[in-house]
Amino acid sequence: MTISLRSFALVATLASTAGLASAQEVTLRFQHFVSPKSANPTYFMAPWAEAIETQSGGRIKVELYPAMALGGKAQSQYDMIRDGVIDGGWVIPGYQPGRFPEAEALELPFMMPKSGEVSSIAAWNFTQKHLLDDFADVHLIAAHMHGPGIVHKKGGAIERVEDFDGLRLRGPSRAATLLLKKLGANPVGMPVPAFPEALAKGVLDGGVITWEMSPSLKLNELTDSHTDVAGDKALYNLFFIWAMNQDKYDSLPEDLRAVIDANSGLMASAWAGKAHDTGDTVGKAAMAADGNALAELSAAETDRIKALGEEVVVDWIAEVSGKGLNGAALVEDARAMVAGAMQQ
Repeated sequence: MTISLRSFALVATLASTAGLASAQEVTLRFQHFVSPKSANPTYFMAPWAEAIETQSGGRIKVELYPAMALGGKAQSQYDMIRDGVIDGGWVIPGYQPGRFPEAEALELPFMMPKSGEVSSIAAWNFTQKHLLDDFADVHLIAAHMHGPGIVHKKGGAIERVEDFDGLRLRGPSRAATLLLKKLGANPVGMPVPAFPEALAKGVLDGGVITWEMSPSLKLNELTDSHTDVAGDKALYNLFFIWAMNQDKYDSLPEDLRAVIDANSGLMASAWAGKAHDTGDTVGKAAMAADGNALAELSAAETDRIKALGEEVVVDWIAEVSGKGLNGAALVEDARAMVAGAMQQ
């Protein structure tokens, strides 16, 4: 009897151990290129990682690496994810001009409303229609926009279009730099990690970026004024994807893929966009608390910028149409999806 009980206990223990082994556990390393204290990592990435870990019963652990801690440059993020150097991460397609031309339609001047959440709903829907082939070699989790871009500069606030003349301003995307050039500025394409140093060294007079990034980039110290345009549309917005290595996703058991899927798509895109809205509120308040000048252009001056922005749109349509894309249809679809998202 004793031998039988011991044998039974041994079989039960082995069975239990085998069950634990079959419950696959995995660690996913996701990388981004900003401070962990900025809005998206704080209000989207960290809660997203926590949701994945909780809903998987602890079988998935998500490690977030800020400021390119695993190596590489912000411009190389997409390829690092595709090639499995990292398991996943945050990508700005516009950091590789010309590689994802259709996505630029989302970044054209005054395309998006001053809401990251609403803009991200439009961005996800546009992505589903036009961009899935572009991102076919990664597993797409979310496609989103940040909130409205603001002009941050040394010295007084922008009051008229003429105030842009000759300013050396950082631009994050091709669409943004095209607009800055139309405004008379000397645009400098530059990823966000390089922006503070360029300001500190006097390479730049300022640049365009969101309210939410301002505190983490110390723009309260490096610039003096922050100018937005009037109305409910943003001067510019930037398009992002949150993506995972396809082979890594495919290697997960079905139930763990389901956890990723439950935190992907439209809901994750809107969540990521809303994170920027929350950060914009915090960032704007921080700039005001430090005594920096916060300004908004008049409706008349904003209309002048809108007219120049429309020239950018017309030029962009002609350019991409010359490369075989239907630029007019892309712009029309982007605007229609924005209008639909604003009505939701």
